[in-house]
Amino acid sequence: MSQALTWKGMSPELLKVAERARREPDGQFHSLAHLLDEAALNRAYHRQRPDAAVGVDGITKEDYGQDLEDNLRNLHERMKTKRYRHQPIWRVHIPKDHGKTRPLGISAFEDKVVQDALREVLQAVYEQDFLDCSYGYRPGRSAHDALRALHGAADRSELNCVLEADIVSFFDSLDRQALLGMLQERVADGSLLRLVSKCPHVGVLDGAESATPDTGTAQGSILSPLLGNIYLPYVLDQWFHQEVQPRLRGRACLIRYADDLVSGFQYREDAERVLAVLPKRMQRYGLTLHPDKTRLLDFRRPPQAQQRGKGPDTFDFLVFTLYWRRTRGGRWRLACKTRRARLRRAIQAVSSWCCGQRHEDLQVQHGALRSRLQGHYNYFGVNGNLKSLARLLWHARRAWYKWLRRRSQRTRLNWARFQDLLRSYPLPEPRVMVPIWGVRP
Repeated sequence: MSQALTWKGMSPELLKVAERARREPDGQFHSLAHLLDEAALNRAYHRQRPDAAVGVDGITKEDYGQDLEDNLRNLHERMKTKRYRHQPIWRVHIPKDHGKTRPLGISAFEDKVVQDALREVLQAVYEQDFLDCSYGYRPGRSAHDALRALHGAADRSELNCVLEADIVSFFDSLDRQALLGMLQERVADGSLLRLVSKCPHVGVLDGAESATPDTGTAQGSILSPLLGNIYLPYVLDQWFHQEVQPRLRGRACLIRYADDLVSGFQYREDAERVLAVLPKRMQRYGLTLHPDKTRLLDFRRPPQAQQRGKGPDTFDFLVFTLYWRRTRGGRWRLACKTRRARLRRAIQAVSSWCCGQRHEDLQVQHGALRSRLQGHYNYFGVNGNLKSLARLLWHARRAWYKWLRRRSQRTRLNWARFQDLLRSYPLPEPRVMVPIWGVRP
């Protein structure tokens, strides 16, 4: 990643910090808290989403901005005099597949501003330290870049054997004392560390119940992704590149997006050796690998003579399933398709939306439905995934037709008339929006 992307939008003071962090990879920073001035808080305020969920204080961005200068001046004064207190986090549960939920923490608005200002300062230091194998929550990097890295690894025969690993409740299991020790190796500013430590050490309101967890950091807070990115390089990235790779017989790679990770190996024996020691490495830092979701699989490229099939196996990474497919030229290439559960959820969401909006004006429905489909294509429109996109479009048309027919008891829309309507109000056709073949990560 270029320095232009890394340092885009930084203040002159943060640029100096980033430049020094790059020049002195083993250096310590003893004076960073002064960078958390009113200007930094103001930048953090303007980065907040106006439609974000509110925390326990019930204050929105608009509410806080009505007297912004006084509010930020008061907040800065409390931070300088050590009177600032982090409010409890409100926990909500987001539905997942198979009836499970994902707990998300929502901070009070003022706490979001403080966390974002802290993130800006810490990111200026640690972005220079992170390895290229990490793609999650970093400026200028995305999930698509991680997919491109997987394609490059496949071309280098580094995915002959894939170690698919899943960390159980990573953000809830993170060892705070270990994290603080990691931070102190680079940041020796006690005032800044005090503010950082306030973020995990707060109460959590889950419905009517209140608790103060001893481990972890709230998933969903602004600072948590960066804290996770600081934690996992010590646990995994540096260990893999400095200690594991030199001891392997063949080539290997590690590709990580936050706590989602995949390791690829040229030889299976290397993968088996790593799998034997990886759980112990994780346990040393309070982390556990999911026994059912951590596995080794044979992912060698199929022989060119093989005319049918899609290769030996598949594996999931982020919201994609990766598999081998034949190109028009007859070559086998790594391809991605939407994970089955994620596609099912997208289809259900479109159907529910059509049901709820069926009485709206037709032009309004059309514009909103186009926007929803195009937003899905913008992320999932990668090489090898057009069939999944076409399936979503097919279900969207059927759902729109179904619920438009039920708008009136007098006249029923038939399929022929609906086809005429689609010619006047067309829905976007699937196409590759984000190429991942032939693009360097």
